[in-house]
Amino acid sequence: MLLANCYTSCLNLAAENGVKSIAFCCISTGVFRFPAQKAAEIAVSTVEDWKAKNNSTMKIVFNVFSKQDEAIYNKLMS
Repeated sequence: MLLANCYTSCLNLAAENGVKSIAFCCISTGVFRFPAQKAAEIAVSTVEDWKAKNNSTMKIVFNVFSKQDEAIYNKLMS
């Protein structure tokens, strides 16, 4: 829940300030060792839900650390 709240708070703040695009790194998957698959699932679903609820056209970029992360995000977003 905390990880989802990080994304939601950032998106809300960005929208309040008229931001048209935002980039997110793989939050908590580095030194905190949160599982990459679960983190990506939370990130993608939270962003998709937020965009739908807010009828948003904001461009979202997921900046990944590795080829493995890239594959996870690509699969989730396909």
